[in-house]
Amino acid sequence: MIKKLFKFVYKLIFWLFVFSIAIVILYKWVPVPITPLMLIRNVEQLQDGKKVTLKHDWVPIEEISKNLQLAVICSEDQNFLNHNGFDMKAIEKAIDYNKKGKRVRGASSISQQTAKNVFLWPQRSWFRKGLETYFTFLIELFWSKERIMEVYLNSIEMGNGIYGVEEASKFWFKKPAIKLNRNEAAAIAAILPNPLKYRANPATNYIQGRKNWIVRQMNFFGPLDYNH
Repeated sequence: MIKKLFKFVYKLIFWLFVFSIAIVILYKWVPVPITPLMLIRNVEQLQDGKKVTLKHDWVPIEEISKNLQLAVICSEDQNFLNHNGFDMKAIEKAIDYNKKGKRVRGASSISQQTAKNVFLWPQRSWFRKGLETYFTFLIELFWSKERIMEVYLNSIEMGNGIYGVEEASKFWFKKPAIKLNRNEAAAIAAILPNPLKYRANPATNYIQGRKNWIVRQMNFFGPLDYNH
């Protein structure tokens, strides 16, 4: 009985491993139609007696303003183009601050956030963090940085029932993502830490301050080049 159980568990782990690699390779080319978070939010809306809302319009990266791509990098992960999925300096800094009893935002790279958004769930646990590390390794192995950015920008939660930058751009600025200028792009990037709480337009004083900081970082960063 125990031998059969171990055999079953072994086969289950093996096929989950095969499936995880297959789905990552598939998403190298195929748009991500839906994510676990989208489904979780829909269930929460049902439980709260609210209207089920899911606005998600996938667009290729060529139809996303370079201003927005750069704004997100400057806001979330300025070493995105250089690391292999994990910004060790940011992680070390977060650990040091946590030891002092402080909270630090931004220890997770864009690659890690993409792995979590597309394949996992938002709950914090060591098990989920381990899976996040595994999927981050896979997408960095099989996808280009440009593809990671494309999937990230099309999958992130941007408001109540709003997912991806195309819908966010239409919601906040009444225009497609390709037409966002630097200030508008920075405004959208500024709300990423908590898109259910913050608003991009009109911006609060706090978001305006973050937006101004992001624009300055964009000026320092220079032109965005995925092939540098």
